[in-house]
Amino acid sequence: MDSKKQQSLLYGTLLCEQTAFREWLLQQTPEEILKHTYEYTVREDIIFAFEAMELEDKYVSALLLSPCPLQDIYKNYIKKETDYMDDIRCSIKEAAKHHM
Repeated sequence: MDSKKQQSLLYGTLLCEQTAFREWLLQQTPEEILKHTYEYTVREDIIFAFEAMELEDKYVSALLLSPCPLQDIYKNYIKKETDYMDDIRCSIKEAAKHHM
């Protein structure tokens, strides 16, 4: 299978996985939905990032071996240190300066 077809297949797999997660989420209580809002948003961002990138064939092939590649990517992401909180703190200061 050529790389564009593989990339398209993986993209479709990610979308199907997210659709199933969304459908499950919508069946939950409001409290349970709130517990998963961050996960849902990050998973959406993963799909958005995947759309805009050209992933090497070996990585696409490897992810296609997983029954839940989106969940695998999400689990890997949440283990990483990010600048997210630093960005939030910086945004707080910038917003305050704007009103000074």
